[in-house]
Amino acid sequence: MASGRSRGPRSRRVSLPGVAELLRPPARTPAPETERQASGRESHPQKITVYLSGAELIELERARLALRSYGLTVDRGRIVREALAVVLADLDSAGEDSVVARRLRDGA
Repeated sequence: MASGRSRGPRSRRVSLPGVAELLRPPARTPAPETERQASGRESHPQKITVYLSGAELIELERARLALRSYGLTVDRGRIVREALAVVLADLDSAGEDSVVARRLRDGA
């Protein structure tokens, strides 16, 4: 390998859905906001990389410490998964009026 590291027989490639699967209408109606749940503490076989600014990472750590002061000991990944569940539920229910759509549209 060019990097000098041998990965062995395991491939790091992730199997992604095809265009037809992504554009297919959902089989059921979107879950109401109260039903969408983050995955919580379990093994997660899928992985993404998210790049944060230094300020965003500090804010995430502050959120973790704030939750800890409320008696909730969670890691940063759990906070991100919960936040994602909330944002996606809002997108499901509010569509283009959702917080994430408005923020992206307004350039926030």
